[in-house]
Amino acid sequence: MEKKNFQVSKVSCSAEPLIYDDSKCIGCNRCAEACMADVLVPDTEKGKHPVVMYPGECWYCGACVMDCPVDGALRLVHPLMNRAKFVPVK
Repeated sequence: MEKKNFQVSKVSCSAEPLIYDDSKCIGCNRCAEACMADVLVPDTEKGKHPVVMYPGECWYCGACVMDCPVDGALRLVHPLMNRAKFVPVK
């Protein structure tokens, strides 16, 4: 089978659903594997966090955060409109 190379460019978007902490992320790419919307693309540099290639396509399901082995390495940030609907439990 012939190996093919693809080139992609990051899609700009006003949404920023995922925030990585570079000091905690180990670059295991488990978050990219867990993403059901294929928003994440593994970085070409080993040990770096995946690139959020298609931020506007994020479903905000949290699968990437739940599958991350390092607590606090990845944070999901819901859009402001969605955050206004959540009511804190007292």
